[in-house]
Amino acid sequence: MARLFCAAIVCGLGIEIPTVLGVAFSSTEVPMSVSTRTLTFTERVVYQRAIEEVYWRHRVWPKQNPQPKPSLDAVLSQTQLEKKVEDYLRKSRLVANRRGFPIAASELQAEMDRMAQHTRRPEMLRELFEALREDAFIIAECMVRPVLAERLNASASVEGGVSPAARSFFAAETTASMEHRYKLPEVSVSDKCGDTWDATSTMNVPDGRALHTALWTGTEMIAWGGYNFNDNRLNTLNTGGRYDPATDSWTPTSTTNAPTGRDLHTAVWTGSEMIVWGGYNYPALDLNSGGRYNPATDSWTATTTANAPVARRYHTAVWTGSEMVAWGGRNCCTWFNSGGRYDPSSDNWTATSTSNAPEPRFAHTVEWTGNEMIIWGGTNQTIPLNTGAKYNPIDNSWTPTQTGNSPLGRVGHTSVWRGGEMIVWGGTDSTFHDTNTGGRYNPTADSWTATNVENAPSPRDSLAAVWTGSEMIVWGGVFCCPAIDFDTGGRYSPSTNSWTATSTGDAPLARFYHTAVWTGSEMVVWGGYDNQLQVFFNTGGRYCAQSESTATPSPTPTATAPATATPTATPTQSATPTATPTQTPGVTPTPRPRLTPRPRPTPAPRP
Repeated sequence: MARLFCAAIVCGLGIEIPTVLGVAFSSTEVPMSVSTRTLTFTERVVYQRAIEEVYWRHRVWPKQNPQPKPSLDAVLSQTQLEKKVEDYLRKSRLVANRRGFPIAASELQAEMDRMAQHTRRPEMLRELFEALREDAFIIAECMVRPVLAERLNASASVEGGVSPAARSFFAAETTASMEHRYKLPEVSVSDKCGDTWDATSTMNVPDGRALHTALWTGTEMIAWGGYNFNDNRLNTLNTGGRYDPATDSWTPTSTTNAPTGRDLHTAVWTGSEMIVWGGYNYPALDLNSGGRYNPATDSWTATTTANAPVARRYHTAVWTGSEMVAWGGRNCCTWFNSGGRYDPSSDNWTATSTSNAPEPRFAHTVEWTGNEMIIWGGTNQTIPLNTGAKYNPIDNSWTPTQTGNSPLGRVGHTSVWRGGEMIVWGGTDSTFHDTNTGGRYNPTADSWTATNVENAPSPRDSLAAVWTGSEMIVWGGVFCCPAIDFDTGGRYSPSTNSWTATSTGDAPLARFYHTAVWTGSEMVVWGGYDNQLQVFFNTGGRYCAQSESTATPSPTPTATAPATATPTATPTQSATPTATPTQTPGVTPTPRPRLTPRPRPTPAPRP
């Protein structure tokens, strides 16, 4: 009884309850296999910084950015590091309060084992382990605990903070955790590469959705916004999640100060922030607002609306290295050939020229070449277009793209930039039928070359595409009409002008209005909608295809080694493994009314 009373006091101070107390505080004797080991608040902050150094080193710093990648200290302050530690300690305490018992050592060990077994970025996971001295106890407490506490606490209301008394307790370096000896798992080296699929985790996954955005930061995929149908109503969402392939885990994006919920918006990655802008908020509100999301601090900053372009959806946006350029799109009644350049450093907008700009359009595609933005295709509400233009932000000028030998005009298509060429494919063309044709546009020569249709995937629109460094991979989509959704795709090699089908073994369920990103070693698809099942997905898949190009960490100043916290030896206790996640959604997609097949030539309508 005295032991239970002491545990309650410790919990009340905001200090983690000794894991030895077990699942239900029912043990009457402390097992002999337990020893005491200290880990102070200060040490936790130091190790948190070591973790953040690894992630920051791998963050993509776009080549277009004129300035060198800054140090971690320039983007993440000591106060913000301390807040991260406070947050996971608070959530650990809330889990204990809700369940009546703390997160157990066996749970931490099982989660550590799961990460090692399911990682698809083993090199990065090893870097994280090494940054924490390959000490299983430190890894369990400083890397695994935050992920597990977030997931276990996902349905709880997280309020308050670490109490001053607890903070003093930590600062006085008297925080002690009685722990079982953890075992550092062997990191899996997957040999399943080359035309293979694995499901993404559904633990702590965001709600199912479609017409959201997703981008790759170099360490994680950030999915945000979109819409679904829950509680018998249509919802435009201001929620999202960060998916980390290294640990196969999801972390929700903050909704504090997040932009208004929306779909049909755009998102770009600056090197340190995701900028979202524009879009549509149901039932009848086009937006010219946006937000900048910093994944390192899980925080939002609003973009100014002063001098911003007119509210719109179905537009496009690129990142130039110093500005986001948004262009085109439509609102309820008008479509545009106008746009704006947003500078996040000054939070200012500058209008793009309309002199010699392409005709107004929406549902087009865009690529950034390194010095120009190329827009192509889309519709003027009358017919799909085969026209486009190159925009130079330096002199604020437009140059039309050649139409000779260009593909038929289209909407619902995809495009990728391969370095020297833009490749467009699929969509609904100007014959008002879905197509499996495409073209390669060389902006230097201002010329088009058709893509081969032999062995190409079947005609479709509303698909997703990525560039691997040597191939374009397209996947999913829908054929109309009658509506047929796809779980198939293809890999297009421009060097041989040839197609290879993607495997359907273990592929995600057929869908459209989904997203895809390339991590440097695999394509990650997520979300979307299925006509036959009438569900919004919160599932996805990781497709591994051999690539000639892999992502490399962006150079940053050498990381500072963490302060050493010498562990005491502890006996071993085996951990109980958790069940392997399957492709079954952790959050069941919610049925919604069947989407109406899209009238031609306008892009797919939303409810």
